[in-house]
Amino acid sequence: MHVTRLSLTDFRSYPAVEIELVPGATALVGPNGQGKTNLVEAVGYVAALSSHRVATDAPLIRLGCRRAVVRAGVSRAGRQILVELEIVSGAANRARVNRAPVPRTRDVLGLLRTVSFAPEDLTLVKGDPDGRRRFLDDLLVARAPRFAGVRSDYERVLKQRNTLLKSIKQGKGDIRTLDVWDDQLAAVGAELLAGRRYLVHLLAPYVTEAYREVAGGQGDALIEYRGSLGPEILADPRPGRDALRAHLLEAMARRRPVELERQVSLVGPHRDDLVLQLGPFPAKGFASHGESWSYALALRLGSYQLLRADIGPDGDGEPVLILDDVFAELDSGRRDRLAALVKDAEQVLVTAAVPEDVPEVLSGDRIRVGQGEALRVDR
Repeated sequence: MHVTRLSLTDFRSYPAVEIELVPGATALVGPNGQGKTNLVEAVGYVAALSSHRVATDAPLIRLGCRRAVVRAGVSRAGRQILVELEIVSGAANRARVNRAPVPRTRDVLGLLRTVSFAPEDLTLVKGDPDGRRRFLDDLLVARAPRFAGVRSDYERVLKQRNTLLKSIKQGKGDIRTLDVWDDQLAAVGAELLAGRRYLVHLLAPYVTEAYREVAGGQGDALIEYRGSLGPEILADPRPGRDALRAHLLEAMARRRPVELERQVSLVGPHRDDLVLQLGPFPAKGFASHGESWSYALALRLGSYQLLRADIGPDGDGEPVLILDDVFAELDSGRRDRLAALVKDAEQVLVTAAVPEDVPEVLSGDRIRVGQGEALRVDR
């Protein structure tokens, strides 16, 4: 799988731009602030229908415009697919595949898969649990697009339940209706929880191996899913959804008095975390800056290797790897080891401020980015 063409209209800083892309490594080089990250962000948006940089779509639309359009040509196992996404201010986004409208925008999920690493990924190690939950859910959707609906349903039910808790506290809501929302939250929460827990079970060995390779064999990176239900319930990596639903209902009933007082839901996947261990110590607070970089890289490289392992016998589905302004932040040892690990990927997109930041093994195709243009450089 690889992207053959990317065309943007009123996306971020670009009134209009189009670039041709090839398999192998492509380096997008230019001074900071010229739009390199905007290009690879658009590729990631086609894959995930969201950006790793912002929480909403509004900043993706060029200032003063009502909509942005992203078009990507994708080659999958010899088939050519055109994905078109229209991001609309104040209205529902629209999508087309091979010029034909699709019923729901999320129907394009799975046509392109990407794994992106950027300096912001340090927050996966050093930041709050919500970033790690999003990391898990994004990977879950990349492996099985149906989880986009599960994720959306859970967020909707959680919002409704929290609203009801506030209304009850204010004397405006009927506490008897809370049982209905408990049941809905437990049902969809159990599906999301089961998916996440099994995902961590699959991902863990890839992260451990990736950390050893990036860090040069120094230290063991271990990941564990830690949920509000407690470790004894989540000990089975593939717990049944019915059992998880029952446990969630029991936990909500037990904590209901506290939830009513605090007016917030305290049980469910939205309270869980991906725990990162470096040997016997938690990575957050104990890992050095270099170790934290290696851990963040390991999470992304482990994700990439897991997605590659999902590929069928026809080779369909290998993710595009995006390395956004990564190499300038790494010491020479980590830089060389990372480049060696990814050089054989079907497609790698690298951004860098200067050509010297791109390792030689990834110096294949080169595009110069600046002044609103992206031009291929003859080498």
